[in-house]
Amino acid sequence: MNEVIANPFIHGELKLRARWKLARQLARRRYNQAIVLPNSLKSALIPFFAGIPRRTGFVGEMRYGLLNDARKLDEEAYPLMVERFALLADPPGRPFVRPVPNPRLKVDETQRLAALAKLGLDKQGPAVALCPGAEYGPAKRWPEAHFAALARLLDERGYATWIVGSSKDQAIGDAIVAASGGNCRNLCGETSLDEAVDILASAAAVVTNDSGLMHVAAALDKPTAAIYGSSSPRFTPPLSAAAHIVSLNLPCSPCFKRECPLGHLDCLRKLAPELVMTIVEPLLPPVATGQPQPGHTP
Repeated sequence: MNEVIANPFIHGELKLRARWKLARQLARRRYNQAIVLPNSLKSALIPFFAGIPRRTGFVGEMRYGLLNDARKLDEEAYPLMVERFALLADPPGRPFVRPVPNPRLKVDETQRLAALAKLGLDKQGPAVALCPGAEYGPAKRWPEAHFAALARLLDERGYATWIVGSSKDQAIGDAIVAASGGNCRNLCGETSLDEAVDILASAAAVVTNDSGLMHVAAALDKPTAAIYGSSSPRFTPPLSAAAHIVSLNLPCSPCFKRECPLGHLDCLRKLAPELVMTIVEPLLPPVATGQPQPGHTP
């Protein structure tokens, strides 16, 4: 079986009844094993409710009764999150093989072109995708004014900008559009996840916070400027040689907090749009004159 089932629960949401209903759906598929990647108690409930025979995950949040293949994690030996996830897929005691291959996403070309046409993006020239959201919290989000300033710089050089995110990022996207003088298109909330992947695949480059979409861009092997504030690429880097880390590396970062504990967010506010532009511009194809181009693909 090869199937994707979207997780309907947001961070911190319990909703026991809804988890039970989802578990009953999974039970009918008769899975042999569930690998529980997050370390939370809530994430282990659904496989337990579904009666999946083998439930694998790391020890955490008193999950011994929910996981029957509980592993202890040596955080120093496995600093990368991708290594930790891959470790769970191996049987206990098997020697771990490095490096873990970089994840790769393949996009259906017909669906990609259909997504561009649906959103009216198929007649534009090379575009840069901006991903201003970050589910974890504001300490991971580059300021809206900086994204807007970058959009203006890109517009001056003839590049379109597309703001990509979920419906939760729509207000952020609207603020960026307003601050940029209307020099970008806010797609937040207008696309499904599949369509968002198609849009990122169609962009010439991606500028993103440390977020889920950053990892999507990396899996697509898109030229990417990945902006880090409170988090660290030592743990969750974009897994692509085409990705470039952008960080001021201040003494106070990474702090791994949802909000800046010092109240200034200098790690992101002092990261100037002009600096990001110096990283992004060499990644971009030249703008063709006299002939519009659809989204660029490598």
